[in-house]
Amino acid sequence: MTREVKSEITGKVWKIEAKPGDRIDEDDPILILESMKMEIPVAAPFDCVLVELLVSEEDAVAEGQPVAVVERA
Repeated sequence: MTREVKSEITGKVWKIEAKPGDRIDEDDPILILESMKMEIPVAAPFDCVLVELLVSEEDAVAEGQPVAVVERA
């Protein structure tokens, strides 16, 4: 079962921490957003495998926008 991971804020993708195929533990960062000079991680919702990244570094994202697709590990 796959699930979209969504941005909780409007900002810019500052750094991508994982690549498709990586196993990610719950609460580990998938990517880091920058908003108002603050770094906000977008974390894995559960132990999972990153299936697809929907954004690239420097992309602008809106609140609620899907940024990644994960699948339970």
